[in-house]
Amino acid sequence: MDRVMSTALCSSGKVTGLKEEPGFDGRVVVYPSNQTLKDYLSWRQADCHINNLYNTVFWALVQQSGLTPVQAQRRLQGTVTADKNEILFSEFNINYNNEPVMYRKGTVLLWQKVDEVTTKEVKLPAEVEGEQKLVTRTRTKPAPLHCDVIGDAFWKEHPEILDEDS
Repeated sequence: MDRVMSTALCSSGKVTGLKEEPGFDGRVVVYPSNQTLKDYLSWRQADCHINNLYNTVFWALVQQSGLTPVQAQRRLQGTVTADKNEILFSEFNINYNNEPVMYRKGTVLLWQKVDEVTTKEVKLPAEVEGEQKLVTRTRTKPAPLHCDVIGDAFWKEHPEILDEDS
């Protein structure tokens, strides 16, 4: 069984102070098994966390401590997660675990069914004026989620991702 999955990281629309807003990092990949898909998405989420933690500390050092980008890079060279968390907390009073989930976990796009309600005019051929009726249509749209895909809870909440017929 083959699986196709797309992952994305998109800008929140908030001004970040960068010259250019972050854009889009996406991939479409075919995987041979559900476990391989889960492993890949877990790796991508862990990578998102590692990159965001580094960037959070890096930009705090540059924007709040006044280090140059080269100095900040040198300061972070060879550090591990605990070191970065300690710098954030002791120097900037930032608890990384309290940062928004969107940045710590990234964004997962899932196709979800959404009911759309619209008003339509229903008119028989012999009628001059029609009657306004509410019409509900179910559409499938991509929905952004900011959640943990590494644990089992996500997969239990969304078993359709791994269903044979999805």
